[in-house]
This record gives sequence, structure tokens and C-alpha cells, in this order.
Amino acid sequence: MKKKALWIGGFIVLAAGATGVMALRGGGEKLLSVETAKVERREIIQKVSATGMIQPKTQVKVSADVSAKITKLAVLEGQWVEKGHFLAELDRERYLAAVESAEAYVRSAEANASLVRQNLNRTEKNYTRTRELLNLGIRSDAEYEVAEAAYQVEQARLESAASQVEQAKAQLKQARDDLSKTTIFAPMAGTISALNKEQGEIAIGSQFQEDVILVIADLSEMEAQVNVDENDIIAIAIGQSAEIEVDALLDQVLVGVVQEIASSANNLDGGGGTRKTEFEIKIGIHDPPTTLRPGMTAGTEVATHSNSSALSVPIQSVAVRTLDQLTLPDESLEDTEARYEADRDGFVEIVFCIEEGSAVARQVVTGIQSDEYIEILSGVAEDEEIVIGSYRAISKELENGMAVNISTGDDDGPAEGASR
Repeated sequence: MKKKALWIGGFIVLAAGATGVMALRGGGEKLLSVETAKVERREIIQKVSATGMIQPKTQVKVSADVSAKITKLAVLEGQWVEKGHFLAELDRERYLAAVESAEAYVRSAEANASLVRQNLNRTEKNYTRTRELLNLGIRSDAEYEVAEAAYQVEQARLESAASQVEQAKAQLKQARDDLSKTTIFAPMAGTISALNKEQGEIAIGSQFQEDVILVIADLSEMEAQVNVDENDIIAIAIGQSAEIEVDALLDQVLVGVVQEIASSANNLDGGGGTRKTEFEIKIGIHDPPTTLRPGMTAGTEVATHSNSSALSVPIQSVAVRTLDQLTLPDESLEDTEARYEADRDGFVEIVFCIEEGSAVARQVVTGIQSDEYIEILSGVAEDEEIVIGSYRAISKELENGMAVNISTGDDDGPAEGASR
């Protein structure tokens, strides 16, 4: 990511051609004016930017578990409630009727089971007596088999009746549970951050679809939920510090820390039929102000890498050139290849150092970067004088070994300053 601008600059150089440069280097022409600065050590903090929304760290969406009209709504948006606080009541008539019907079914099933049990006792006695008389030779085998069959039938009927009693009790339990759900209490302490229904509206019931009546949130713990580009997510880690700017809170920068990183991506429509792959991260906010509200738009910068004493140069002073462009008039391409090593795209990352009045291309290896400066890992030394402007000169006009004028201005063309 940090070298993207450098590659663009390289392509501009290739497209520009050599005509204008040769004119500058021709005899009698004024020297190209450039700005210079010393290579210094400074603190560099590399950051990843992302945007998203402010959300409570803990919030609960309260829905009805049963479908009914809201007959009572006991809270207002912005109101603080404790856990167990009464929130709303739904129409109970249908569920009261269901309970009464289930209770009647239980009584009927229990009465039927009692009758079957009495019949079982009677057939059991008859079966026992017939067996005893059979042993005495007073009853026949056929009479014994009839008595035995009747006893077995009553046993089966009793098992069926007992099962019906259990089923009736289960239905009663379900009916009572549905009735209890017509009264809604707060599942946690917090602020009513959203109130989506009014008294008299129908609550569909969460078993059909999400139909949120209200949202309870703990506004004392807030976080920024932001989306990070897939190319930057590998640099994000738990515990990294972040700065958060909220559009609604002007001139106020909040401080936070990365607390959660999504393991799967969000594939968003980037416009024009393209897909944009991003990962959601959650940044906990230290001491959120009372003016912070859920849903506010937030921009964040996460500090991913830092170096308190990095050898660095301004970002615009680093450019790219091809080996052909770095070849001096009195040397061959082979000589250039011995001094510079191009990447797989054929570019060399360079800065222009001032040596005896000329801008000499020096290959560098870069590291982390901030908004203004980029770390130099090798290629130049501290206090060396390098070209830092203009951007046009660095990106297009300067060539290896070109004589230059040092200017304190910011113009893009030649100046009449003293020659070095």
C-alpha cells in the first residue's frame, strides 16, 4: 500500500519522455530549481484509517416472544431502567383463554385416567379369581383367556390415559408460559436507546421474524465498529491504540483500543458492480462523553507500527525510476545494473541526494510511513542532503546526475537562484 504512489510516479516518468529533460540539461539553459532538506531521525507512527459507526458495547434488542397487540408501554426513549423493570404488556385475553382450555383438558384427562384405573382394578380382580378357579377346575381355559385379555386391555388403556394426562399438562405448561410472555421485563440495566413500537401496535413475535419493540443499551461503554480494507487488516492486532473522530463531536478526538477483529470478511458493493472486501473491527472507547450516541458516524486511525527514532525523509522525496532512466550518459546499462537492483516490475526505489551541485539517484529500502514521512532502512545516512521538492521535479523532471539549483521557494519550474 505504501508504495502505490511511487509506482504511479514511475509510470508518469515513462509516459513523459525525455524531450523536456534534455532541454533542461542542454547548454545555456537555466538549471532546474529544487528544494532540499537533511535526512533526519524522527518518530514515525504508521496508521490504518477506517470508517464506521458508534455502538454500545453491550445492548439487547427486546422483542415479544408471542404475537399480540401492545396494550401498555411503560417506558420512554432515553429512560434508564434496572434489570427486571416492567417494560410492556401485550393483550392477554387469547392466552388466558388458552390457559383455561388447557386446565380443563388436564382435568378431563385426569378424570378419564381415574375411570380407566378403576376398570383396571375390577378386571384385575376378575382375572385373579378366574385363575384361582381354573386351578380348582371350576373355570374353563376359555373363561380364563377372556379374563386375561380383558385385564391386558385395561392395562393398555391406563397407559394411554396416563400419557394423555402428561400431554395435557405439557399443553397447560406451554399455555401458561405464553401467558407469562405477554408481560415484558428488562433483561439488563441500561438506557432505552431505541423505541420502535407504540401502544396499540401489533408485536409480531420473534418466532416468526425479528420485530424489535425496543433496545436497551449500556451507554457507559461505547465502541466504534469500523470496516478495514482487506489489504490493511493484516496489520491490525488486538490491543493497538486508535484515535476516533466523530462527525457530530467537532474538534474532539476520542481515544480507544482495538478489542475485537472479525475472522470473516464483509463483501460489500463498492459501486459499479465491484465487490469491496472489508473486515469489521471493534474499538473500545476510553471515557466516552455523555454526548456520544449510538449510530453516530466515526472515522478512526489505528496505530499499527511505530519507530521513535526512524531515519526518515518526506514521502514525496521518494520516487521510482527504471534502469534505463538511471543510466548515466557515459556508462552502459550493465554498469547501471551493477549499481542498482530493480524489482520484478523493473523499478528502482530512489531518493535524489545532492552531491557537488548535482542530484544523484540513490537506491533506498523503505519501511513504515506516516502521513508525511517514510522510514529509510538503507541507502542514505543521517544529515545527508536530499531533494524534497517540487513533486513535479522528483516525479518527472529530475534525472540521475542532473545539475540543479537549490531554491527555498515552492515553484515547479527553473529558478534564478545561485548555482551549486
